[in-house]
Amino acid sequence: QVQLVESGGGLVQAGDSLRLSCAISGRTFRRYFMGWFRQAPGKEREFVATISWNGDTTAYADSVKGRFTISGHNAKNTVDLQMNSLKPEDTAVYYCAQGGSSYYSLASSYDYWGQGTQVTVSS
Repeated sequence: QVQLVESGGGLVQAGDSLRLSCAISGRTFRRYFMGWFRQAPGKEREFVATISWNGDTTAYADSVKGRFTISGHNAKNTVDLQMNSLKPEDTAVYYCAQGGSSYYSLASSYDYWGQGTQVTVSS
């Protein structure tokens, strides 16, 4: 009943910026939180950022804190991830997810996932 579609990925150079968007449709009335995760080849899926349903709480992985910003836009029904000062180690497939658990940094806490969007940062 929930559909998530990511967009905005691409190939950029180190130091560049990208803005990822997650379009949300068919969500339930339950309170939820949105998360961004990423996964590079040969590595486990890792937490990037999260925002609560009402936007009053955000959290970031240490590796992206100060560079990435998550934001929710209720009117547009989207959640964005602004990525600045990109580094080659940011290269991964980025996934948008929605869940109802307070354990926002765990992938298992999320019920719905998008298909992912590729972000590649060259040196």
